[in-house]
Amino acid sequence: MAVDRYYGTGKRKTSTARVYISPGSGEIIVNRRPLADYFPSEVQRTLIRYPLTLTDNVGKFDIRATVDGGGLSGQAGAIRLGIAKALLEFNSELRPKLKKAGLLTRDSRIKERKKYGQKGARKRFQFSKR
Repeated sequence: MAVDRYYGTGKRKTSTARVYISPGSGEIIVNRRPLADYFPSEVQRTLIRYPLTLTDNVGKFDIRATVDGGGLSGQAGAIRLGIAKALLEFNSELRPKLKKAGLLTRDSRIKERKKYGQKGARKRFQFSKR
């Protein structure tokens, strides 16, 4: 039995994406909406398609992504990582190309928590000597 669906999980900031790719016409659906409807910015759409462009797979896969948490930028980054991981599951020979482009590394930068007795994560209350 041939597998016709490949899965990848992506995370960025506080966003989590579950990405399924299957051979098809290149349709990308995010949270049951077309890519252009969900991400109004062309920059974010390009960011999401980058793993496909890099591996010459544009128009060869239908992509279904469910993403939640965070804002649009974090969600776009999470979907990009999910697509890269799913492509790796599809063909492990793509690994060197994806790794060289830095697409398999999770961007672990998240917001630092506010500390008690301070104004923010790093900012302090003004110091007064007298």
